[in-house]
Amino acid sequence: MAEKTEHEHKQDIDEYEWPPGTIRIELLRPTTKGSNIILQPRPTDDPNDPLNWPKKQKWWNFGLTCFYTLMVFAFIDAATPTWGPMADELGFSTEILNDSYAVGCGTLCIGAFILIPFALKYGRRPLYIVSTIVQFALCIWAARIYKTVDLMMVNVWQCFLGAIAEVIVQMTVADVFFVHERGMMNSIYIWVQNLGGYLAPLAAGYITVGQGWRWVWWWCAIFFGLLFLVDLFTYEETKFDHIKASASVPTELLEQARTHTSETVREKNEKDITPAVPDVDIEVGTISEAAARKLSVVQVNPSIPRKTYWQKLAFTTSSPGDWGLFFRHSYQPLQILFTIPAVGYMSLVYGVMLAWSTVMTVTLSTWMLGPPWNFTAAQIGLMSLPPFIGNTLGVLICGPMSDRTILWLSKRNNGVFEPEMRLWVMAPFVPFLPLGAFLYGYGLNNGWSWPVIAVSYAISAFGSAPISSIALTYITDSYTEIVGDALVGVTFTRNALATIFVFALSPWIEGVGMANVYVTIGVIGIAVLLFVFVFIWKGKTFRRMTAKRYRYYAERQFGARTV
Repeated sequence: MAEKTEHEHKQDIDEYEWPPGTIRIELLRPTTKGSNIILQPRPTDDPNDPLNWPKKQKWWNFGLTCFYTLMVFAFIDAATPTWGPMADELGFSTEILNDSYAVGCGTLCIGAFILIPFALKYGRRPLYIVSTIVQFALCIWAARIYKTVDLMMVNVWQCFLGAIAEVIVQMTVADVFFVHERGMMNSIYIWVQNLGGYLAPLAAGYITVGQGWRWVWWWCAIFFGLLFLVDLFTYEETKFDHIKASASVPTELLEQARTHTSETVREKNEKDITPAVPDVDIEVGTISEAAARKLSVVQVNPSIPRKTYWQKLAFTTSSPGDWGLFFRHSYQPLQILFTIPAVGYMSLVYGVMLAWSTVMTVTLSTWMLGPPWNFTAAQIGLMSLPPFIGNTLGVLICGPMSDRTILWLSKRNNGVFEPEMRLWVMAPFVPFLPLGAFLYGYGLNNGWSWPVIAVSYAISAFGSAPISSIALTYITDSYTEIVGDALVGVTFTRNALATIFVFALSPWIEGVGMANVYVTIGVIGIAVLLFVFVFIWKGKTFRRMTAKRYRYYAERQFGARTV
């Protein structure tokens, strides 16, 4: 048999390359104890690359995106304490109020499909700015509601625009932060999201009692107006063209690691061995300490000029590509959702989290107005405090633990990171969600005292925040180059489930009772969440199976990097 050509040999090696998301994140030191954290994804040598920004600049940018998220979810969730006084003044029924919430969830499903292609083509900055000023106007409209059509249309448009908060922030995190930092960043994002979802109703309750329900929306308008001004003059675009920039990677070192690893993996696959995590190694003894350090620090070329203040504030940062490429991003998320198992499953997990939270919020806001509790709007708002406490505790534990765990497991794995390593942190939080939901449902059904309901609400939130954070981070780590499209699919699934549950909620409760509704939701949630162990076991296999598909979609992005 004729020997293979060099090209054919390279094709064989490429066929057995690591799957998407598997990267070398630590380089063991050849002469001393310890390791160097490899900066992944690799930054260029351009000082304008967001990965090379000073930490203060990164945190200011991320802080503005978090405040945007806070305001979006505050605008959406602050409504529930106003329902009682609003219904008394305007004659809205409970069904109309529930349907208005469900209509909002429905437009959250589709908003990202239409808006995120603009973020991919023209940058994140124009979407943040335009969305903020339009939601400022919508807040004024909300403060002047008099008819059912006003209520419905405000919910439609605020959620349509707010849908980008569920995708664009993760795109920003992927633009600015390295893999070993993303767990903390996404935990902060989930915490801020829930801060708006839980504490906005608390503040809205007191505003409703003290100033009237319309002032809830006037205050939202004030904060959106301030955010618009700050974004306009200080928010810097994070979209960056990595193709034009020269790479700062010590290419000979990374090529050595890639080739050596690929050959080892090929040999193992030829023996039908597919370990859960790669046990391949690079001959670190051949790499100098100086070369190892280069992989662990930012290398900036001083000859490349930094952008001026006004260049940083350019309204758009456009990528080349025709309208066919633009519209592709309106349907490509669904293709990714249904053909890449990790995206599909984590979308379902994220959707279950929102469905749980939405059903709990809606039922509390209507049931606890009546006996035996007879709560006021302010007391309904106060019931948002327990889940906020649970959410905060979950994030405080999960955020640092997620990033530290992957570094520890990577070091044990010869410095190689697998996205499934994060899922070990998710698993311990799984029991808290059904436990909290069961107690909560039975408490409302049987008229238990409010402290029991409050504690059960906190228990559920304690579990949901870490799970949501890790689900988002797992997708970002596994499929970084298509994260925008992937998270549009996640948003669709999440809000579609919430819409279905809210629309069905009133007749469902009438048909089977509150307790049975929560039992059903709990059982569905348990079934979905237990599959996390399947992904811990076979997640790498799924990623290997979808490697070619991932590269195909990655090459169809605006300004696609080499994958």
